[in-house]
Amino acid sequence: MEIPIVSGIYSDSTPALRTSYPVNLMPVPKSNGISGSFIRPCPGISLFGVGPGIDRGGIAREGICYRVMGEFLVRVNSDGSVDSLGSVGGAVGQSCSFTYSFDRLAITSAGRMFYWSPSLGLIELADEDLGIANDVVWIDGYFVITDGSSLFVTELNDPLSINPLKYGSSEVDPDAIVSVKKLRNELVAVNRNTIEFFDNAGSQFFPFLRVNGAQITKGAIGRNACAIFMDTVAFVGGGRNESPSVYLGSNATALKISNQEIDILLQSFTEAELSTAIMDVKKDKSHDLLFIHLPDRTIVYDGGASREMETPVWHQLTSSTGGFSRYRAQNMIWAYNNWLVADPLTNNLGYLNESISSHWGNTVRWEFSTPIIYSGGTGGVINQLELVALPGRVIPGLNAIISTSYSLDGEGWSRDRGISVGTTGDTKKRLVWFKQGHFRNYRIQRFRGDSQSNLSFLRLEAQIEKMAY
Repeated sequence: MEIPIVSGIYSDSTPALRTSYPVNLMPVPKSNGISGSFIRPCPGISLFGVGPGIDRGGIAREGICYRVMGEFLVRVNSDGSVDSLGSVGGAVGQSCSFTYSFDRLAITSAGRMFYWSPSLGLIELADEDLGIANDVVWIDGYFVITDGSSLFVTELNDPLSINPLKYGSSEVDPDAIVSVKKLRNELVAVNRNTIEFFDNAGSQFFPFLRVNGAQITKGAIGRNACAIFMDTVAFVGGGRNESPSVYLGSNATALKISNQEIDILLQSFTEAELSTAIMDVKKDKSHDLLFIHLPDRTIVYDGGASREMETPVWHQLTSSTGGFSRYRAQNMIWAYNNWLVADPLTNNLGYLNESISSHWGNTVRWEFSTPIIYSGGTGGVINQLELVALPGRVIPGLNAIISTSYSLDGEGWSRDRGISVGTTGDTKKRLVWFKQGHFRNYRIQRFRGDSQSNLSFLRLEAQIEKMAY
């Protein structure tokens, strides 16, 4: 009997079933002759370099990675060295936004705006008409800036100048503007409860006019809780008097991609906590991944896998050995043929390394579980469980252990029973548990291990004998 392993089930103190998503394992839709999909370890994190402070955001321009670390704008070089380009102020926890034009990079930091280029060096946009610069995007020759209530543009022939008459607003709802984006060369004003789209009409004052039929009546909860993803605006938030969810917004509609489990998780945080969430987008090897970095973990939506499997596909990331803790890789940037990341807790810069699954040299856990195993109400005896895997990829010199436990109610779990996954090169090792007991109604199986066992799992096969009453 084949038992699915892409996602599982559990319950809590309420009379409801909850979905259990793989932890530090990624579902991959691929017909392989054994199953239609499998789960593989998520990439590990290796050290790339060390900066002058904790990372606050970054961007790649002309193949070069730029970041703000501590109070300094830095250039991260291909050999991992870091060059300081000057101070932009601000403090840890105050994220920065970035955009660039043909000749300069723009950065907002702690309400101020700066430009950098090799010819200019680092200079501040000091026009008194600027006010507070919360976010910036470059479109059609303009730097469009928001202070949270209005939209300002720089002059076409002078990016250091702002005309106070050339401002716009997002007025469908009296909510704050949390971010500005560019989608298909349209200006997008992402507000707390709404999203509005603007087109460049070349008007005398503010050059962008609202596209009335493109409005979305939901908005994002924070500046970094939205991103351009799969040609849509992905965001955590909702409309007026709505609890937070995850949406993809485009063409005047918002498609909800979070299910009950993700919504329950989001509601476990306050709005102030969720407003600090950071979204990363990673398009790599047919996976369209949307990372939502939360205070105690990161949840990941796979757009490509969801499309192929015709159901929302999620997994979770954590840098802990037990329970959940903050995932220590964010602000992902593709540069130098690697996905460069930053540790939100230290000055370290790293890269995602698919040959390992440890984080910064530390062991981390993985876990997945099954849906309910139900034998038509007759119960059953589980004589054997075999986890079909790709063994032999463990750390040399180690004999890693993985374990399984079960639950008869979805809440309490049995003692873990461990087996060896073999050693490096032992590709013929079979992962089998014998005499796994019985169940009278239903049962859920859970599997656990750590990054010492760098395995992919293709299928769970169970030999179940029906009980005779």
